[in-house]
Amino acid sequence: SFTCSFDNVDIKNLLLGYYFVILAKKESFHSLIHKIFNILSKINRIPLKYFDSHNFGDTLSRVTNDVDSITQSLNMNVGTLVSSIATLLGCIVMMFATEWRMALTAIGASLIGFILMGAIIGKSQKYFTARQESLALVNGHVEEYYAGQNIVRAYNAEKKNLAAFKESNEMLRQNTFKAEFLSGLIMPLMSFIGNFGYVAVCVVGAVLAFNNVFGFEVVVAFMIYVRIFTSPLGQIGQGFSGLQSAAAASKRVIEFLSEDELSDESDKTQKLEKIEGNVTFQNVHFGYIEDKTIIKDFSKEIKRGQKVAIVGPTGAGKTTIVNLLMRFYELWGGDIKVDGVSLKDIKRENVHDLFGMVLQDTWLFEGTVRDNLTYGKKEISDDELYDICSRCGLKHFINTLPDGFDTVLSDNVAVSAGQKQLLTIARAMVEDAPLLILDEATSSVDTRTELKIQKAMNELTANRTSFVIAHRLSTIRDADLIVYMADGDIKESGTHDELIAKNGLYAELYNSQFIGATA
Repeated sequence: SFTCSFDNVDIKNLLLGYYFVILAKKESFHSLIHKIFNILSKINRIPLKYFDSHNFGDTLSRVTNDVDSITQSLNMNVGTLVSSIATLLGCIVMMFATEWRMALTAIGASLIGFILMGAIIGKSQKYFTARQESLALVNGHVEEYYAGQNIVRAYNAEKKNLAAFKESNEMLRQNTFKAEFLSGLIMPLMSFIGNFGYVAVCVVGAVLAFNNVFGFEVVVAFMIYVRIFTSPLGQIGQGFSGLQSAAAASKRVIEFLSEDELSDESDKTQKLEKIEGNVTFQNVHFGYIEDKTIIKDFSKEIKRGQKVAIVGPTGAGKTTIVNLLMRFYELWGGDIKVDGVSLKDIKRENVHDLFGMVLQDTWLFEGTVRDNLTYGKKEISDDELYDICSRCGLKHFINTLPDGFDTVLSDNVAVSAGQKQLLTIARAMVEDAPLLILDEATSSVDTRTELKIQKAMNELTANRTSFVIAHRLSTIRDADLIVYMADGDIKESGTHDELIAKNGLYAELYNSQFIGATA
């Protein structure tokens, strides 16, 4: 009867364990897919100030390496843990049903192992966390080294960068060694505890049997039970050891998911149906860092169709004004209105639709030329695209591409900095938004190319309110309004001729570029 009972329990434990393994893996998979989707969508919900204050390599590691670590750890260890725990619980039930004193002996011996395992896990967890942080640091070094390869070589900084990488890599190696060494103690420890429990059961069972408390068949049964009982202990220890890496990675992922998000704007229904293009700045205050104001009481009224040039020294707040126009950042005080409607009352995505934008830092993704030009917008015919590219000085470039607009922009296609800038200008022309922002739009092109696109820019800005930020004042002499900024405020404003006649800060800047260059 004993053998039959044992076989039945073993089959039940096997089936129960298998059921829990399938259930756990299914739930963990769906949970992972949900969390990964949350991470990707989280990036779109985080304010831009997060990316200003966090290392790119660290953020990238959180959404790639840490998520991958969680996935691998759960896939490798959850099933083992669930089946082992199911076997353990089934064995405990059978042991207590057979003889409670012997059951307590087996469990008591195992408790020592669990206590020691808990101590090891507590000690090693900090090293698992440090390992993930070190990995993020290494990723950051690699990304910076790759992105700045030209600068590194130009300044002969290869050895300096390699030394910094080796330092980060050595930190990663040390943290990995400490984490794996301590967690590696769990498996042999639980194996020892299993053998210790076997000896304890034999000794206690022999004593009780000699005292006629029960027969030797119970001792034999518990010798089998204790092997079944202690076998999953090692697997449990190994499973918990593997989950430590997931725990460290989860902490970093949860920190990312817990970051403050953009405020919910689902209740905002205000829309601008027919846009004239009047823009008003009213006592605008703003700063990127608390208690450090950059824009101080900025006020200006822009009329529809005006081409407004914003000039001034580096750090004056020119690009910041553009960021505030696009609602990339929220104002500290004051207001910005378009056609009398506050941008605060309009959803961010609707504000973004108001503007076409060409930034100083060009951005093209790996895709076809057509996809880059029509980014996120409705379809447009090749004839229209070709016309826009011709007006932007891209006609020859498009004609030389192997597949024309269907050519995939990748590392195999040579695109100069000037051509990238021209493509982003063409993208803004395709956008055809009612308002336009040009942030150093011609900074990466030579003088000859600048003349070619200037005509296209004049056509693009015609009858369209536009904001142009430029250091090369040759591009903004025909602006309807020039605003000279310094220290976050307007120092001078007027047309080119008015400011030159005033002989102030703008005139000084203009003369330094043209008269000085001529001399």
